[in-house]
Amino acid sequence: MAPAGVVPLEERVCRQDQHAAHGSPREPGHLDDRRLRCMPIMSEDTLRWRGGWARLGPWRGHADVGYLSVGATRPLSTDVVERCVGALRRRGYASVVTSALALGDALAFVDAGFTVRERLHLLAHDLDDLPPVDRSTRRARRSDRSAVLAVDHLAFSPFWRLDETGLTNAIGATPSARFRVAGDDGAVAAYAITGRAGVQGYLQRVAVRPQAQRQGWGRAVVADGLRWLRRHGVGRALVNTQLENDAGLALYRACGFRPLPAGLCVMGRAL
Repeated sequence: MAPAGVVPLEERVCRQDQHAAHGSPREPGHLDDRRLRCMPIMSEDTLRWRGGWARLGPWRGHADVGYLSVGATRPLSTDVVERCVGALRRRGYASVVTSALALGDALAFVDAGFTVRERLHLLAHDLDDLPPVDRSTRRARRSDRSAVLAVDHLAFSPFWRLDETGLTNAIGATPSARFRVAGDDGAVAAYAITGRAGVQGYLQRVAVRPQAQRQGWGRAVVADGLRWLRRHGVGRALVNTQLENDAGLALYRACGFRPLPAGLCVMGRAL
């Protein structure tokens, strides 16, 4: 797309394709307002500068809590984070939480007044030794979405539950995705969203109905996703989960994931 013109970041939000990012010869994290670009999507907004983007919107249906997800080809600057905070504040949010951040990305947020809200395990799978698929899975249909969200709400605490927009974002977070469900007689006992970007794979979301745990449904949707990744030449899969999610951690370990030394964190601050 052609540049949108000279538009200060703090005054304009552009709708976007969240996957694109453009390199910049300037200093790391430098904000080039002349290079802001915009393109229509159905939900949420994005600030874009050369070398990165920031997706802004409500946090999973919370009208007063904003969400900030930043992608960049080079380290972020505090200036970029503070301008994103200003954009969220002007849209009326009372607080903001971030996407899961690696340590290097978190430093600019700390300097902008953010604190750690939750720490996460980060696990990896080399896709060499895959778990068996002991139960059948099927492609999720649009008519399954209400049942999928019901399972998600049972599996996660209120703050982490997905709404319809969050589910759509999880499916669209990577260039290619696989959305599968499993359960008896067409019901949804578990679901998984698996994504891939080049040779990197991600378990974007996995949830199992509590009454259906330890029956093989979670293992089935995870194993299905891992096999899909390997068929497409992916070399490694990543997944993160909350420190207190013992059931999820046990599932991932049983499927061959191994914890990485450095975890992730979700950060937040009042606006």
